[in-house]
Amino acid sequence: MHGAGTPSRSGVAVFCLVFLPFALGHYLSCLLRGVNAVLMTELLASVALTPAQLGLLTSAFFLAFALVQLPVGMALDRHGPRTVQVWLLALAAVGVWLFSRGHSFAELMWARAIMGAGLGGCFMAAVKAISCAIAPARLPSVHGYLIAVGGLGAATATMPVKLALHYTDWRGVFLGLALAALAIGCLIRLLSPALPAPAAAAGKAGKVSVWSVYRDAAFRRTIALILLPHTVFFGVQGLWIGRWLADVGGLSDDNVAYLLYLGMAAVIFGAIGMGMLTEWAARRGITPMRLAAAGIALFIAVQLGMACNSVPSLPLLSVLFTLLGTVTGLEYAIVAQSMPASLTGRAATCLNLLIFTGAFLVQAGFGLILGCWPLNSQQQYPPQAYQVAFGVLAALQLPGLALFVMRRGRTASTAPAANGEPGYARPSLRESGQGNAAPDR
Repeated sequence: MHGAGTPSRSGVAVFCLVFLPFALGHYLSCLLRGVNAVLMTELLASVALTPAQLGLLTSAFFLAFALVQLPVGMALDRHGPRTVQVWLLALAAVGVWLFSRGHSFAELMWARAIMGAGLGGCFMAAVKAISCAIAPARLPSVHGYLIAVGGLGAATATMPVKLALHYTDWRGVFLGLALAALAIGCLIRLLSPALPAPAAAAGKAGKVSVWSVYRDAAFRRTIALILLPHTVFFGVQGLWIGRWLADVGGLSDDNVAYLLYLGMAAVIFGAIGMGMLTEWAARRGITPMRLAAAGIALFIAVQLGMACNSVPSLPLLSVLFTLLGTVTGLEYAIVAQSMPASLTGRAATCLNLLIFTGAFLVQAGFGLILGCWPLNSQQQYPPQAYQVAFGVLAALQLPGLALFVMRRGRTASTAPAANGEPGYARPSLRESGQGNAAPDR
């Protein structure tokens, strides 16, 4: 189980030396991405923040995350995931530590931005390292396991963080997470092997602009269907789901934390199940794009249900939102299968640039829509505000799904491999870029 140009290693060695260290970085990234949803009450009580400021502060993570994507992707392809990830985790530790010491909106926002920049390479570095270490056919399932680890990190940001507040305050939680970032960086440096590649292949990759990724037809078809649902999943789950449950459902902080925990548990099982389902479907000629389209149709249906604000169904809908949102993770595997191995770092960063810019806009825009209605005496937004916000999000995603259905209808008589439907590996591309990233230095 190894990529071209890398020494053959056993499955256990790949898991312990490649998958696990990098997956822990992704775990921490997902934990920090969503932890503000649980700490919202403590943050508002400790620092004078309006709900709009809290939304902007939290979404600053996404904006900084997006801005570092292209330089990080080029660094990954040039220097390798080990070297890049170690330095980025050190930067993330600084940002988390600064956040633990912040006392104003400006201090917290800048610290959150540094945090997002430092964690901006966690998933990409993991994708790059894994793509260099395993066969392309195994990518969907292994990416599913990686997303499941991220779901475990997001789950840790719910009930476990809530329990930690019995022993420390939110500042102590962030101080501990800063130490965790340093520890994971050390683990990657000590355990992860260098991933060598022929110099010629690496040089060829260096001449390819990241804009080549955006111009790729399969890449464009993939993001046309999956990008907007992906941004909605990240943007809403990271902050507004909890507020929706409290404002519309009238649930307590403990009940909200419990439901967020269940939702993140659903992400873990959903990601693993999606990887297994993708491999099962591939053996039967069903492409990952078709599978993604079916999942996204259900995901949009759940958002329309959330817009109805039926209070008894709110807990179930909140869990279904995160469960079905895992289908958007197929975007990475589809693109990784469609691009040369030497460009998987750039391809992942191009996706992340779009996804996290979109998540920033979704998270901030959702707050702006809510802000069109006045708060009540309990500092809650009315149900009508959430109806409009979820309705707008669902409406934005429908055209991409409709375009995919129409395209499938026009090419129903053409084999997927012939019409270039993404979701299948392209042997010619992989052969033209068999070299992986330049070795870590």
